[in-house]
Amino acid sequence: MAEYDLSTTIVPFLDRHLSFPILAHLSETKLFDEKDVLGAQYELAKGTNMFDYAATLFDQLYQDEQVPDEFESKKQNAVSTHERLQLEAQAVLDVIENPDVAQALRQDKNQNLQYLKDNYNLTLDQIRALYNFGQFQYSYGNYSGAADYLYHFRVLSTDNDLNTSAHWGKLASDILTGKWDTALEELNTLRDVVDSRASASLLALDALRGSGASGDSPALSQLQSRTWLLHWSLFVYFNHDQGRTLLLETFLSPAYLNTIQTSCPWVLRYLAAAAILSRKSASGPNTGQTSTRVRHAIRDIVKVIQMEEYQYHDPVTDFLKELYLEFDFAEAQRQLTLAVGVVENDFFLQEFRDEFLDNARSLISEAYCRIHQRIDIRDLSQRLNLSPEEGEKWIVNLIRETRMGADAKIDLEKNIIEINRPSQPVYQTVIEKTRGLGLRTQALNTAVVRALQTQHQPVTEPAPPPVAVV
Repeated sequence: MAEYDLSTTIVPFLDRHLSFPILAHLSETKLFDEKDVLGAQYELAKGTNMFDYAATLFDQLYQDEQVPDEFESKKQNAVSTHERLQLEAQAVLDVIENPDVAQALRQDKNQNLQYLKDNYNLTLDQIRALYNFGQFQYSYGNYSGAADYLYHFRVLSTDNDLNTSAHWGKLASDILTGKWDTALEELNTLRDVVDSRASASLLALDALRGSGASGDSPALSQLQSRTWLLHWSLFVYFNHDQGRTLLLETFLSPAYLNTIQTSCPWVLRYLAAAAILSRKSASGPNTGQTSTRVRHAIRDIVKVIQMEEYQYHDPVTDFLKELYLEFDFAEAQRQLTLAVGVVENDFFLQEFRDEFLDNARSLISEAYCRIHQRIDIRDLSQRLNLSPEEGEKWIVNLIRETRMGADAKIDLEKNIIEINRPSQPVYQTVIEKTRGLGLRTQALNTAVVRALQTQHQPVTEPAPPPVAVV
């Protein structure tokens, strides 16, 4: 299953601290040589201030060699730096934690800065000490402390670039401390920041053109920020209780679906898996509470899988393709067997192995029943890799849980299912096929106009998103 592992593909889009859990997972799966994984962990750790952890990894990796003296000297420098930054940040905290100051602060940041300067001689440069100390704490693994200091900095600072950097740092800290509700709020806030910067960046680009100056392409910078955000969000969406449904809402929106198709088609694995895992919530009794995008997620995802197959495919995406495009149930069954192996070895999907298999079997059953009027229960059981007894129970439960119950009848003597499904009126078929056509046409027209406006702009390679981490 090593050929389907995406760890080496995903890690370049993560902060080094977010990469540690993925490498720890690789050491457990035994997909790669243990020494290679240990070497990767060491290379990441020695670029942080977690010197004791790096030294431990060095001992494990080079058992016959002595730990380099530079670790101890760097550790001493880090201790002195920590003490200095802590004193600077504490001076700011002593002021803003004063009850009188807390009551005087308002929503207007500029007004707050003026108040702090007039009454406590506190400047923006001094407030930046919160950012510096939060960043330093993150670098040696104190993620909870880093989140607190970056939050306080963001509340007071008017520096948009540093605020965005603090957003990334706090999101990473919340992820690494497992605070999924808080991480989801931070993710939504950061997504709004990334998405809202487009119009401002375009205005800035117009100003640069007018002055004859050149700058980075705002569209390219935003594309990269969205790419990073997609990868970071996987931690949140596959750990939060409502994460899979929220993933479909976000990833199927035009902006992020375009990002997936343009720069990271491998994310289609997680999009397809989320659609399969969300099948019951999208087809159950509370269907009215789910959005149209979630209810039609599999249909939309299959279209994208078909378009992007030349760029990326794996057993998870191939399962949906064989089931809904080729209607090859034997091949879909084979791909499902491979997909289960991929899921149980994937860092983000491993906890959903049984749920994935259960929902995938339901999709096979529903698709099979949709194109047949008389179904042999034994034959369907074989396609689901179930014994005849297990298959019979499975199919009975499926009919009870879905809308098939009104159309299906089970003849236990003949061991068959008879489905009498009324044909859909022609006008309803036309409505379904043309739904949303006007909005899609408008979006296409807007994209073409924007492409024509920006096709002559200078393009330079953008830097990674400004993350408040080391």
